[in-house]
Amino acid sequence: MKGYYHSKETFGTVDGTGIRYVLFLAGCKLQCIFCHNPDTWQHSEKMIDSKAVLHEVNEYRNFYEASGGGITVSGGEPLLQPDFVAELFSLCHDNKIDTTLDTAGFCSKIALLKVLPYTDHVLFSLKAATIPLHRKLTAEYSNRKIIENLQIVAKRKPVTLRYVILPEITDTQIEMTALVNLIHSLRAVNLKVDLLPYHKMGIEKWNALKMPYLLKDLEPPSAAAIVQAKNKLQSAGICMAY
Repeated sequence: MKGYYHSKETFGTVDGTGIRYVLFLAGCKLQCIFCHNPDTWQHSEKMIDSKAVLHEVNEYRNFYEASGGGITVSGGEPLLQPDFVAELFSLCHDNKIDTTLDTAGFCSKIALLKVLPYTDHVLFSLKAATIPLHRKLTAEYSNRKIIENLQIVAKRKPVTLRYVILPEITDTQIEMTALVNLIHSLRAVNLKVDLLPYHKMGIEKWNALKMPYLLKDLEPPSAAAIVQAKNKLQSAGICMAY
């Protein structure tokens, strides 16, 4: 089976444990206003075969296994191509290769359940804990379906919940309280939170695509702001990834 992809990386170190082969699939509907890869939103003309990916992973397998790594499928949104990801991850499991799914959860429940059986770990990017803010940060989408999918994932797989700190936006008292309440409601088997500082490294891509970047005046959070947000979560009994 073939899938539409944007790019691939053979020595990824930030998309899961260890050294990983990272495949970035093409296509995403959320269109977050702080996205640093808006060039992945549209389907590209590039396609890749699942068996070809497995062959490439096996070429570097010694490095991945020695570091506790494997393969990560990211995006875009990989769950827009669930049949391809499920087949690829199934092949990886047959070959005892660790699999990580990097998703924002904006997909159907059916798509998610196709891929989960072959997934060892999930990186789940939550844009906002409240519906009003989620609508502002995306193409006016509610996060209701996303949270439902997060509940499904958290009960079945180890999850690293990724949450970007946009100063005075996602780290307000309202948003942090909502985030804490959401995490407590998940009944997760193994969940850690990774707080990511907002950055502006994607602005050039927005400019190249001739799209307005609405957060151009927003500065990245200070180290103190990240520590403060982390302390709020830890004081609520939430485990941090780092």
